[in-house]
Amino acid sequence: MSVPRRITAPFDEETVKSLRAGDEVRISGVLLTARDAAHRRLAAALHAGQPLPVDLRGQVIYYTGPTPAPPGKIIGAAGPTTSSRMDPFTPALLAAGLRGMIGKGKRSLAVRQAIVRYGAVYFAALGGAGALLARSITAVECLAYPELGPEAIYRLTVIDFPAVVINDCYGGDWYEQAAAGYADEPVVP
Repeated sequence: MSVPRRITAPFDEETVKSLRAGDEVRISGVLLTARDAAHRRLAAALHAGQPLPVDLRGQVIYYTGPTPAPPGKIIGAAGPTTSSRMDPFTPALLAAGLRGMIGKGKRSLAVRQAIVRYGAVYFAALGGAGALLARSITAVECLAYPELGPEAIYRLTVIDFPAVVINDCYGGDWYEQAAAGYADEPVVP
């Protein structure tokens, strides 16, 4: 088991280039949240040539819709949602400067190609652990689309948010690499 790398978001080009599929990381700094509805609006604005409500350059979007904060907390559970739902919109956001995404599950070929083309990275966070992941979040601020409730764009300040690099800017895919490691294993009856 490797020691997780500590990195800071937003990302610069050097950080993205230093990451490889399979790297365990702990992210501190700022993450933006956005899910389906916010992605649809961002992509529509880009398509119409309109300004975005947030500057995506260097940013990392966490695909989550946080639950309401319980008494004494700043946020409720904040687990990852299925990333493929954002795939139709992702290449346009990467072209606008987005550097990283956090979610769960595989990405489409078009997204993996756009990650390489635009120099970005895709991470997976542990699904089903929203309450645990929320412990890494120290501040929350709604930045755009408040009418979307949990699907609004939030600014999260995080400390040591745990994730694993799935797709790196070189075309590496941890899901494929890990599966290949088991392909030659003999089947034991």
